[in-house]
Parts: sequence; C-alpha cells; structure tokens
Amino acid sequence: MQRFRATDPEQVAHTWQAFAPSARLLDVDEERCQLDWFSATVEGFSLIRYELSASVDSSVAPESQLFTCSVQAPRGEVTAGQRSLPAGRPWASHGAPVTAHWEDRAIVQALVFDRDYAQRLARQISGDDNLSIQVRSPEARGPHEAAQWERTYSYVASSVLSGDATLDPDTVVGAGLLRHTLWTVLSSFSTSFSQTMERTPQRSAAPATVRRALAYIDAHAHEAITVDDVARAAHISTRGLQYAFRRSLDFTPSEYLRRVRLAGAHGDLRRADTPARIATIARRWGFTNTSRFTAAYRAQYGVHPGR
Repeated sequence: MQRFRATDPEQVAHTWQAFAPSARLLDVDEERCQLDWFSATVEGFSLIRYELSASVDSSVAPESQLFTCSVQAPRGEVTAGQRSLPAGRPWASHGAPVTAHWEDRAIVQALVFDRDYAQRLARQISGDDNLSIQVRSPEARGPHEAAQWERTYSYVASSVLSGDATLDPDTVVGAGLLRHTLWTVLSSFSTSFSQTMERTPQRSAAPATVRRALAYIDAHAHEAITVDDVARAAHISTRGLQYAFRRSLDFTPSEYLRRVRLAGAHGDLRRADTPARIATIARRWGFTNTSRFTAAYRAQYGVHPGR
C-alpha cells in the first residue's frame, strides 16, 4: 500500500506511469499542482485513488491492461475517440485511447488488471478457453452497472485501508476480493466476457464431478481458494460446476465453501486456549465483516461465536 502527497508535476507523472505505462500527463499547471495519492497493488492488479489539484490534460491507451476508471471533476471532461463520456461515470479500455481534461481539481479512482491475468481468470470462470478480453464500449452498461462498479471500488478500497482485508491472492480474503472485483469489472461494461456468459453453460458434468468438488472443498477450504479453483480441480468450468450443483444438490459451490469455512472458524474458536478475537479468526476463514460472520454463526450454531 502506498500513500503520499506531492507538488512536483514530474513526480505526479512518474507515479501515474508506474501504474499505467501508457498514461501521459500532457499539461499540468505547475503553480497549483497538488497530489494526494493512495494505491494498493498485488501481482496482476492495482487499486488507485488520487486527488489532483491543477489544470490537467491527460491520456491513457492501456494495451496490456484492462483499465477501468472514474474521473470526478466539476469542471472536467473525459473523451474516447470523438465522443464525450458521461460525467463522473466509470469507463473501461483494453487499449483504446481515452483522454481527460479538468480545471482546478479531480478525484480519480481506478481498478486496473493486467490483461493476461484477467483473461486467464475470465476463461476459467466462463469455461471458454478461447476467450479474449475485449471492451466493446467504454461506458458502463447502464446506471445500475455504473453504481455497481462504484460500490465495489468503495468496498475494496475501504476494506484495504481499514486493515479489515488484504488483496494478497495467497489469503482466503484476498483471493475472494480479486475474483469479485474482476467479475464486477467484466460485468459492468459491454465486454466479450459478458457476451460469453449469456451463452448456455457446460452441461456435461457427472455426479463424480460434484463429488470431486466437494472433496476438494473439504480438503482445501482453509486455503486461499475460490470457486474457480474448485472447478479446475473437478476438471470443469466454473459455470459447468454451478450447473452440476444445481442439478444434483440444493446448494451452490459458493454456499458449500462458505459452510465449510464457517465450520472451520467454529472449530478454531472452540479449540482456542485463551479467548480469541472473533474478527481475527473470522478473517482467517475469509469473513471480512464481523457482524455478518456473527449472524451466520448464530444462525448455524445457535450461539454467539464469543461463547
């Protein structure tokens, strides 16, 4: 995690290019330049928020990235090609140039995936091994999808800033956050992924596939696995696995994984020699919201987790 303030336009440009190599700050008013920067990065993904006070012209053409961003500026404009994008709304690009101009002050928020990383995960989720991530249109699909992107950004940023969560993909919480964030990004915009997901899912799963998935969850729930990892272990796409569970069981793969993790947290709480912090054990098993964990625990076991 990185946080700092700066007034040097060269430092501002250098910092932005470290996260968006194609970015160019074409013109910055040196007299009024003031940057307040926050970012969190893991391999394949960055979350960025900066507030820049200055008159600015900038551009980005992120060919190796899946780049989604919002620019909130009372006196500003974002354009893709010859068209102006809705003010304050998130936009997306996988290489097409996008330019921004603002006077006085802007708040910029971005969720940026390495394109190869996003494509590997999207192929596993969709079951389409030939899927190539393409952004069909830079605008969010609608007001609901734009709000969905904003909510996800705010949730991930606040969770990381507060220390309630980590983006580390080797942790249960981090792996889940990254998957959720990518899903939001890919479904909030018109992309090749959203079109693929509208097709009929893989339907060839046998009961043996479900048994493999259940066994894998039982053995690995304490690790940083997601439903995509379960599907991979069961030799089927994520969509196919979800269909198989619906056909064979009365719960989804995600629900079973959550149930097993809740049982794991229950065991840790019961085995603790000294009173353990509920939040610590909850996070260990992938529950970032203590109040929701407590409610789920009480519903399952009939008592407060602290008892």
